[in-house]
Amino acid sequence: MKLSGNTILITGGSAGIGLAFAERFIKAGNKVIVCGRRESVLHNVKEKYPSIVTRVVDVAIESERVALFDWVTANYPEMNVLVNNAGIQQRFNVLKADVKNDWSYFNKEINTNIEAPVHLSMLFAPFFAKKEDATIINVSSGLAFTPAWFAPIYSATKAALHSFTMSLRYQLTETTVEVIEVAPPAVNTDLGGVGLHKFGEPLDAFADGIFKGLEEGKTEIGYGTSAKAMRMSRDEIDQQLANMYNMFKTQFNTDN
Repeated sequence: MKLSGNTILITGGSAGIGLAFAERFIKAGNKVIVCGRRESVLHNVKEKYPSIVTRVVDVAIESERVALFDWVTANYPEMNVLVNNAGIQQRFNVLKADVKNDWSYFNKEINTNIEAPVHLSMLFAPFFAKKEDATIINVSSGLAFTPAWFAPIYSATKAALHSFTMSLRYQLTETTVEVIEVAPPAVNTDLGGVGLHKFGEPLDAFADGIFKGLEEGKTEIGYGTSAKAMRMSRDEIDQQLANMYNMFKTQFNTDN
């Protein structure tokens, strides 16, 4: 992937990992469009980075994804990079989850984390295939490889996104579209709730590490523990899951 001269759309780009990527892409000489659900947050981003183009979109909703594609391709036909970054993480105990009366709460995680990036990738792939150079970056997670038992839907959706990204890469092999997967470890952002990831990697160090991977031309990029998780054996995965359970089970069962 060339790192300058692009027009880049980042979903979930108003905070956290998405905004850290946006900052670095701008610094490298790209035009950046970010979308998110919260207009007030996007307004703050625009004030801090006047060159950023912002758009209020809830990618969990099919019609809004289609509208986003139509708006971007009409107003920024030069757009050639899609970063599927938007994601939510919900921690819950299946024995206490009210799925009969509130399935929509859990389904939103599925819609945001897997339905949205698959749909957007499929919308933009034919558009990108007509260009001289284009890239789709899907942000999965280290939990795609070593799932977190306390975030079962999140882990499952990221595993599905990893699988889809591998298939997409092969389908687009004969085109000009490069497909890249970024698999973050725990990063110190507000994913899942304020303060839940304070133990994670510093955001700036993580983002710099990912950009180093992009500069090196990698198509699968992890960082820290996620780089190791991407190459674990099944036995190592089972042990990691057991270790995580033993480490957090008391706190999880108390809180949930």
